Amino acid sequence: MNLSAMLAARHATGRPVRVGLIGAGKFGSMILNQSKYLNGLHIVGIADLDVGKAQASLARVGWGDDRFAPSLAEALGSGKTHVMDDANALCAFDGIDCIVEATGHPLAGVRHALAAIDGGKHVVMVNVEADILCGPVLAKRAAQAGVIYSMAYGDQPAAMCELVDWVRATGFELVASGKGMNFAPHYRYSTPDTVWGFFGWSDEEVAAGDFNPKMYNSFTDGTKAAIEMAAVANATGLDCPDNGLAFPPAGLHDLAQVFKPASEGGRLDRAGLVDIAASREPDGRTVMNNIQYGMFVTFKAPDTYARDCFAQYGLLTDDSGWYGSMWRPFHLIGLETSVSVLSACLRNEATGSSTRYRADAVATAKRDLKAGEWLDGEGGFCVWAKAIPARIAAPMNALPIGLAHHVKLIRDVPRDQVVTFDDVDLTEDQDIVALRREQDTMME
Repeated sequence: MNLSAMLAARHATGRPVRVGLIGAGKFGSMILNQSKYLNGLHIVGIADLDVGKAQASLARVGWGDDRFAPSLAEALGSGKTHVMDDANALCAFDGIDCIVEATGHPLAGVRHALAAIDGGKHVVMVNVEADILCGPVLAKRAAQAGVIYSMAYGDQPAAMCELVDWVRATGFELVASGKGMNFAPHYRYSTPDTVWGFFGWSDEEVAAGDFNPKMYNSFTDGTKAAIEMAAVANATGLDCPDNGLAFPPAGLHDLAQVFKPASEGGRLDRAGLVDIAASREPDGRTVMNNIQYGMFVTFKAPDTYARDCFAQYGLLTDDSGWYGSMWRPFHLIGLETSVSVLSACLRNEATGSSTRYRADAVATAKRDLKAGEWLDGEGGFCVWAKAIPARIAAPMNALPIGLAHHVKLIRDVPRDQVVTFDDVDLTEDQDIVALRREQDTMME
């Protein structure tokens, strides 16, 4: 609760928290925008393969020409920012305390995190795709190096971790955690060619904007949900459902009723799961009081006294009064990520961290796939991600979604079947494959 006071004290000593940002897209732009208003937080360097794009992002958020420095060393002494295309050099620079990885590229994100940890830097991993690929190994390496590996506050997984911690710190029985999402079962098979119809946008509206169809399709087909929920499981010790996320429709007032065990009249196979509160009914109708942009936890009172307090203080509960829900309605993405940076640098604490290998997001055929086809990764035409427990994914040799891009099938895979390492010719990225094998030994 005192991060702002700690930052003010740090600023008063003339020792700002010094940050390097990798990736200057939308998320990175939001981080940059808020950094202008935080005395004591200095964005020393920005690395992006497209330096022009990074400079445009800075201009978009009001970064004047007088705030650019020609080198990292000159940026350090002047309070200005250097823009570059070499992420490894940024990770190695001694004048930086924390690296924020915001590229969205799973393989690059893992490699950048390793470079930052080797350079003695804290890592705030905006890149959930990288986190679900190798997060537990990265967290282990960071702990061994004496630095923090953290989820990014402002994104939904970190907010869910915060809610889970609240439940446990107050002594309630944690039942479930999840987030809202605009999803119906037939969305699963959306492709980059069909995705805009799910948003109700015309061809003219799409042409007028700067929209990435694969990124939007990852949200639509449930892949992003699988990635984020599996990451939360790895950070909290909760489980994914054995057969993947169920996406039960639920509004705000129904959370405690729906997200409790089926044995108690709910929709969960058992307590202790992550899942999604869909904002669409299976027939496409909008769920009343849906929480499309929110996150939630459900929990159970430990005794009758606590249950009675639930009723006395207006908590939203199920019909029995034993199960309650708490939620956060919005998340502001990069506008809030400074909380993670400051928590790592000033408190040596993560805002959520994938410290165990408990769940995975695995590539699953979107249609009947044939040997010789090339998989096109997250949000593409070929696969969607399924969030399942690691105890199921690892023995079946399931291919993580982060390794399902530009890889050739050597066997047919029928629709809705999980793709395995044995189904593909994976000859590249063996450094990441080796990390995955190490991560298998960390399975809980």
